[in-house]
Amino acid sequence: MRKLIYGMNLTLDGYIAAPGDDIGWSAPSDELFQFWSDQLQATDLSLYGTKLWQTMSSYWPTGDQQPNATPSQIEFARRWRDMAKVVFSSTIEKVDWNARLVTGDAVAEITRLKAEDGGPMDIGGATLAGAAMRAGLIDEYVLATAPVLVGGGMPFFTGLDSWVNLNLLETRTFPGGVVLTRYETRR
Repeated sequence: MRKLIYGMNLTLDGYIAAPGDDIGWSAPSDELFQFWSDQLQATDLSLYGTKLWQTMSSYWPTGDQQPNATPSQIEFARRWRDMAKVVFSSTIEKVDWNARLVTGDAVAEITRLKAEDGGPMDIGGATLAGAAMRAGLIDEYVLATAPVLVGGGMPFFTGLDSWVNLNLLETRTFPGGVVLTRYETRR
């Protein structure tokens, strides 16, 4: 059975985007960016919701060609383009960059994918991850918490039907006061 990991940068008050989808607070240090790039390399399959897919696919297909791209950004762009991706959306009609589109029941498809043999999967996008959380499908949470309060926006965690108990796996600090915590779901 595959492991499903949900991880993103978030604010101290728990948001992945401030009001108006503003992510200007989230510029990661080179070290944090390298951490996320290494996470991507260790992932066999990435699962995306509509909004995050639109954000990622609007930049990363050519991210390695940007004039001021750092070596870790170049590496990330190449890894991102080459890896397998599944996009869950009822509004997008076509996806590229080694992605396939799923328009049906996301929880059923994620459950099916988890049951397959293979390496870890990551899930991105708060709405999609929220559905997976409520279904008990997430095995690990990775939070890169920035020392900023934005007061509202898109929360990392959505409403749950019941508690999810976790075990701490790792705590690590990055430049700029970012604290990374990794937790596994206690089953």
